[in-house]
This record gives sequence, structure tokens and C-alpha cells, in this order.
Amino acid sequence: MLLKDKIVVVSGIGPGLGIELALAAATEGAKGVVVAARTASKLDDAERRIAELGTGTAVLKVPTDIADVAQCRNLVEQSLERFGHIDSLINSAYNPGTFTTVLKGSTQEWRDILDVNLFGTLNLCREVVPSMQAHGGGAIVMINTMVTRKPLASQGAYAASKAALSAASAHLALELGSHGIRVNAAYMGWMWGPPVEGYVRSMAERLKVPMEEIKAEIEKNIPLGRIPDDADCAKVAIF
Repeated sequence: MLLKDKIVVVSGIGPGLGIELALAAATEGAKGVVVAARTASKLDDAERRIAELGTGTAVLKVPTDIADVAQCRNLVEQSLERFGHIDSLINSAYNPGTFTTVLKGSTQEWRDILDVNLFGTLNLCREVVPSMQAHGGGAIVMINTMVTRKPLASQGAYAASKAALSAASAHLALELGSHGIRVNAAYMGWMWGPPVEGYVRSMAERLKVPMEEIKAEIEKNIPLGRIPDDADCAKVAIF
């Protein structure tokens, strides 16, 4: 088991990749999983689904908006009070923004996206790192995106925020390596789950074509020839 007896914090718990990350951590032997999201009901769902695995993994639920430094500090303090240390942080919380062009998007909207995807993620890293240093090391994983490398119309603001996070991640890896803390990023492409399924459905309805036609068009540009599901992609981050 990759995470046997580890304590793992996962931000951005939701119906897509977020919940799959938490489930995968428990499946891989985590002793404790700390789940964080702005919506408390999503945390309750995560606790229930982890319990159903039967792994005995302890779950700590902490409602958190990572754009708020105080809430990030509270998340870490509660985690340390419950488990004593943190082995890993998976930064999955994000703001996708509204899908619009670069020219039509407002400066404020770009700032709102950066507040979560870049600054919010860094807020949480800054709060977690001292405890990892004290414990002798740890691992931080950033959930990044392929749209930083393959532009997709209407996702300029989201891509820009994640590109900034990519640069910050490389510098964090350089700064923290000597402390035994690894910093890595997983660049996710299309992932089949509730968010992408909803996008495909809305596109199909708008164009008045079957969902499979939209899905097939996406899959033509994927080397595997299929859209991997959220659970498959979660395994990459856990590794």
C-alpha cells in the first residue's frame, strides 16, 4: 500500500476528482484522511463513502475556503490536533471560472480565479510546510491541468492561473527538497466524471447531437483513444 499509515490532507472535495482522491488515499492504506471543501455536505458524503470502503481510515472533515488564510490555518491546526502530523497534502481545490474568451473576461474574474488556484493553494502550502519540516519530510501534490499546454477555447483565465501555479510549484520543489519535502504536479486532461459529463451533455444539447458524438470528438485527440475516468486519474496523484 502506497500510503500505509500516512496522514493525507485533500482539498477541493467534490463530485469529480476530489472525492476520488480521498477514496484512493484510503484504499492505499492512509491512516487518516483530512477532507476539505467549502460545502459541508460534500465532506459528509466523503466520510460516508470512505467508511463504506471498510479500510478503517479515520476521517476529519474541515469546511475550508482556501482563499482565506485563517481557514487554511484552522484546517492545519485541526489536522495536527487530531493526528499529530501531516504526511501529504493534495491540492485539488480550484475555481474553473466562467468559460469565456480572454478579451471578454473581466480583470476581476481573473483575480477571483487566481485567488483560489494560485494564492489559495499557496496559502495552504505555507500553513502545512512547517509541520512537515518538523516531522522530517512530506509530499505535496498539485493538481494541475493540460490546458496550460494545450490551449482550449474559453479557458484562458483558468489556464493562466494554473500556469502560474506550475511555476510556483517548481520553485517550491527547489526550496523544500532539502527539507525532505517533495513537490510534484499532475497535469490532468479530460477526466470522465460529473464535471466533464455535465459539459458533454450541455454541448450535446446546445448542438442538438448525441452525447457520444461530442465525446468521440474529444477522444480523437487523446492518445489512449478514450477519456479516462476520475478514479484512474486520482491514482496518478496518489502515486
